[in-house]
Amino acid sequence: AGLPAISVSAPQGKFLQLLARIHGARSILEIGTLGGYSTIWLARALPPGGRLITLEIDPKHAAVARENLARAGFANIARVRVGRALDTLEELYQEAAGPFDFVFIDADKENYVGYFERALELVRPGGLIVADNTLWSGRVADPENAEPDTVALRHFNEHLHRNGRIDLSLVPIGDGLTLARKRTS
Repeated sequence: AGLPAISVSAPQGKFLQLLARIHGARSILEIGTLGGYSTIWLARALPPGGRLITLEIDPKHAAVARENLARAGFANIARVRVGRALDTLEELYQEAAGPFDFVFIDADKENYVGYFERALELVRPGGLIVADNTLWSGRVADPENAEPDTVALRHFNEHLHRNGRIDLSLVPIGDGLTLARKRTS
């Protein structure tokens, strides 16, 4: 469909599905849809009556995702919202669309901290936030690397490391998945 080849891998998708299922997720928020590949994996984890909202900035990508979700049988479960994610997250907050059990972040890297902070407000206590690309092919460990996405991910990792509201683990699957569980107290 002419989309960039930047979706999660099949092993990452299966891992996300397993995490959401183990966590008992009934409501999932995804930030960054692309063609809906990870969305489908996450939708597969939902029990009957579950819901998924996925955010995509590009209308073309959103249209492809909707087609893929319909083909996979999830058109009535997964809702694609189009717009700038920080704005859409604010709308979800104002609509009291949460709490979500599980949030997956895989969008523009420069806004990861903002996405995480809003996700932390939208996820329930004990809820899980998962962020992709946090190893960034090892570039985050190179202090000399000043590429904007690398700097943004390094800052994101440091932000989470200093955050006392979460339990945290970075899992070296794919390009790194960071798991942050919102503490209950």
